[in-house]
Amino acid sequence: MKKIKIGYLPLYVKLYDDYDSYARPRINEFSDEIKGILESKADVVYYDICRLEPDFEAAVALFEKENVDAIVTLHLAYSPSLESEKPLAKTKLPIVVLDTTPTWDFTYDNDPAVIMYNHGIHGVQDMCNLLVRNGKDFAVEAGHYTETDVIERVIKRVKGIKVASSLQNSKVGSIGGMFAGMGDFTVADGVFDKMGIKIVDWTAADTAKYISSVTDAEIDALIAEDKEKYDVADDIAEDYLRDSAKGSIAIQKWIKENGLTAFTANFLKVTKETGIYGMPFAEANRSMEKGIGFAGEGDILTSAFTGALMSVSDEASFIEMFCPDWKNNMIFISHMGEMNTALTHTKPKFMKKAIPYSDVDTTWICGTFKEGTATLINLLPLADGKFRVISSLVEMKVPQCEKLLGKATCGWFTPGKEVSQFLADYSSLGGTHHLDMMYGDMRKVAESFANAMGYEYFEI
Repeated sequence: MKKIKIGYLPLYVKLYDDYDSYARPRINEFSDEIKGILESKADVVYYDICRLEPDFEAAVALFEKENVDAIVTLHLAYSPSLESEKPLAKTKLPIVVLDTTPTWDFTYDNDPAVIMYNHGIHGVQDMCNLLVRNGKDFAVEAGHYTETDVIERVIKRVKGIKVASSLQNSKVGSIGGMFAGMGDFTVADGVFDKMGIKIVDWTAADTAKYISSVTDAEIDALIAEDKEKYDVADDIAEDYLRDSAKGSIAIQKWIKENGLTAFTANFLKVTKETGIYGMPFAEANRSMEKGIGFAGEGDILTSAFTGALMSVSDEASFIEMFCPDWKNNMIFISHMGEMNTALTHTKPKFMKKAIPYSDVDTTWICGTFKEGTATLINLLPLADGKFRVISSLVEMKVPQCEKLLGKATCGWFTPGKEVSQFLADYSSLGGTHHLDMMYGDMRKVAESFANAMGYEYFEI
């Protein structure tokens, strides 16, 4: 499981230590309990319970040194905002406010003494007012820490923030450039630079360098690994299997040496002249299994976004919606031979196939996406360098698919509304034909990502 990194910042007030010191053991116990819950879901950096400005300065400095994904605050009681204002306002680290208290049922029957342990909400209000006045962005998630999903919402908030950071530090490899004529994932010149996305093109020099560096031992190891992980077809000639592995290993070396977070390939431009023994469908799948993003047809944007999503989840994949099943209210997803094959219902099939659009055969790893709740997430370009994010909660299905499996990657999902309305809504918002899927309810991650990037956000 990929973990986020949180700077845990509990807030308190020195006044209570001076005059109500009896409360501190119980306050410490609650803080430690929340810290333990966070540690079960994230890597946590902790300084101490902070009361005065020097405490907050030291805590924030530690979080910055440790390069946490976000600061998560917890008011253990009231905390005067001017103590924390400057350190929190000046840090570039994102802030997520966990607004919770120990007591679930606070009614007339409560012992007045519990007020001491449950009045942090007005400290939250004090601090957030100062953050707003300072122009410091932040997010708030409120609710009881055991009786609601507030902790999970905080975690998803931080995951969305990390996706944004990962996207802005993407490095995408491109084999063959962009598919001519596909407009929905194109962006204007200079937009990727502004987003922080760097592009590395595969060149003839790369072919010569990386292909020649592949050893027989590396080829043997990859073939052995493939035969263990996949259902390898018996009719693939050994020479072809070795050539295919050689091309994949060359791409792996290219990815590693250039520090790529994702790559894309245009199947129309991968020919014998390219020199990597076929369209790298198989390597796209292996790479997605390892957390390297991918999208087809030279799509830099979706490739980068897939890689960014994979920075917080092992269960993300590039997909395309292909065919509607109007009768059964499902949509078939597929795309030649690319999918995150760590997410298949059964053991993926490894086979050789000819591509009518190229002069080379290729190896494919095909499977059916497993069933379960999933979230579709689409990052789509708008005019003037702006972007929009669409998310939708769906249910992945596993119908019988013997006729399709082996011809392409397979998957079916049922949307949360009629297929006809879902498709109309998606296209009305400008949803692109390349998108991503993450298993689980990740709408909060998508929303948090959009907020962190300053993008429009819509749910279907």
